[in-house]
Amino acid sequence: MKIALGCDHAGFAIKDLVKKTIEDFGAEVLDFGTFSTDSVDYPDYASKVALAVSKGEADKGILICGSGIGVCITANKFKGARASIAHDIYSAEQGVLHDNMNILCLGARVIKPELAPDLVKAFLKADFQKDEERHARRCGKVLAFEQKNFK
Repeated sequence: MKIALGCDHAGFAIKDLVKKTIEDFGAEVLDFGTFSTDSVDYPDYASKVALAVSKGEADKGILICGSGIGVCITANKFKGARASIAHDIYSAEQGVLHDNMNILCLGARVIKPELAPDLVKAFLKADFQKDEERHARRCGKVLAFEQKNFK
């Protein structure tokens, strides 16, 4: 499994912890930066991760900024990206199980650093419940909107 990882300067505080968790899970990390706490623009890094997921170069993505909001908004501008913020284990898992989330967005200024590994593991372990008719139907509707509006 390949995981695209990206963050801005605010997310850099927990990036290494997230990266280590991905590696300990046995996945390959595609690190798109940033690589310091120097101020940068979150869309530059969120777009790299979302594009990698959109093109199939990565199986999933993880984005980190101060709140998780900016990277989430940016990632969802890419066809095939299904990004969401998760600041608790339930959301990190349920987003994948029911909504086929493929990009986890974290807020480094919102969560405690020690929670990040648990969120990442919950996200990486979960598989979309495609055999559940209601989840497949709902995600199919979202996909139809995407195909109609992202031509």
